Amino acid sequence: MAEFDVDLFVIGGGSGGVRAARIAAGHGARVMIAEEYRMGGTCVIRGCVPKKLFVLGSHVHQEIADAAGFGWTIPTPTFDWPTLVANKDKEIGRLEGIYTTNVEKSGAEVFKTRAVLEDANTVRLANGRTVKARYILIATGGTPNHGPAIPGIEHVISSNEAFHLPALPKRVLIQGGGYIALEFAGIFAGFGSDVTVVYRGDNILRGFDEDVRTHLRAEMEKQGITILTGCTVTKVDKHGKDYTSHLSNGSSIASDQVMFAIGRHPNVANIGLEKAGVAINPRNGGVAVDHWSKTSVPNIYAIGDVTHRVNLTPVAIREGHAFADTVFGKHPVQVDHATIPTAVFSQPEVGTVGLTETEARQQFSHVDVYKTSFRPIKSTMSGRDTRVLMKLLVDGSTDRVLGCHIVGDSAAEIIQAVAIAVKMKATKADFDATIALHPTAAEELVTMRTPTARHVREAAAE
Repeated sequence: MAEFDVDLFVIGGGSGGVRAARIAAGHGARVMIAEEYRMGGTCVIRGCVPKKLFVLGSHVHQEIADAAGFGWTIPTPTFDWPTLVANKDKEIGRLEGIYTTNVEKSGAEVFKTRAVLEDANTVRLANGRTVKARYILIATGGTPNHGPAIPGIEHVISSNEAFHLPALPKRVLIQGGGYIALEFAGIFAGFGSDVTVVYRGDNILRGFDEDVRTHLRAEMEKQGITILTGCTVTKVDKHGKDYTSHLSNGSSIASDQVMFAIGRHPNVANIGLEKAGVAINPRNGGVAVDHWSKTSVPNIYAIGDVTHRVNLTPVAIREGHAFADTVFGKHPVQVDHATIPTAVFSQPEVGTVGLTETEARQQFSHVDVYKTSFRPIKSTMSGRDTRVLMKLLVDGSTDRVLGCHIVGDSAAEIIQAVAIAVKMKATKADFDATIALHPTAAEELVTMRTPTARHVREAAAE
């Protein structure tokens, strides 16, 4: 009898786990994968994909408003929230089917059930079946964090529930200042809701470039979104169908819905990590891994949000692929977590890659800043009060571009291409030598010639 039933058992059918299963199977491994909810994980089912669909839908009101400046007369439109939700569900169902089919086509076996670790080589399914695996991959992702158990926390929804609301709330309070909070603020505002954002920090988008944070906040406030910083929700009362959120600054806000988007934590609880001897990283609460995604147990690996390294879907996919190539493909691959492009699908969009100005000035002695803010060509006709921000950070000693930050329409699409140049260590001279594509907003990236600031850090005295 064989010592192991399979070469690899993957716990979690999200983007990272699915990629790992498919690639490992392609290398000839016997693979099983278990998912207790729906194949596709956070991104496909309740994250990036449905959110982007909602964002696109909420943009339509802006297109209609802008149309008059271009000669269009459009009758008063109507919007039906249940239709949006139903069509979104149909698309998510289609994608879920594709994920399942692709895994099965690769030769891996799919179990639509919960799986937990019994020991370092044994996985137990919810039906009681046990599977012996030579290698185990933990890809259980993350889940929304509601924070401290304040009075009335049971009245608060997360982004998970926001995708399935029976009706569009007229007034929404969102606590949080990161990706998810700001994206949903734009979504609800775009569909006509009165939106208030509450955030404990001094400004939204902590960790992003300061100019990006300031610019986006100003643009969101122009759209009528109220942003309250330096305070938190301390209590939520329910009165019939309405809610009153009490804030730490002594004020209170009435709304039809209260949503918290204050971060996510790794799904590490109750999956048997302690039985298998898998260590938790005390700094971030995720599964502790090395540069090969290997845990404290030599034959158990972990990828994606459950490690709490860089919680982005393409990163999980890259980690899953690298794991499979390394362990089963005889082609060792380490994932480079530096210079990862990212986007916030707020309104307007944010696209960024590389270092912020603060990070650049901490790491390099000479930093040149190129920055511009301008009205996009569309707004000259539509009359919309909006501005685009573009910013490049350059190492003044080597001329290498260290970071690029964009706030404006299609920022994500632009930054994906720019990320290639930054990853290749392109110089400002390379940008300057590239002929502009006119008329576009992106041409500003190759036409900014004069630094708006130069920073030189004096050497420490002996």
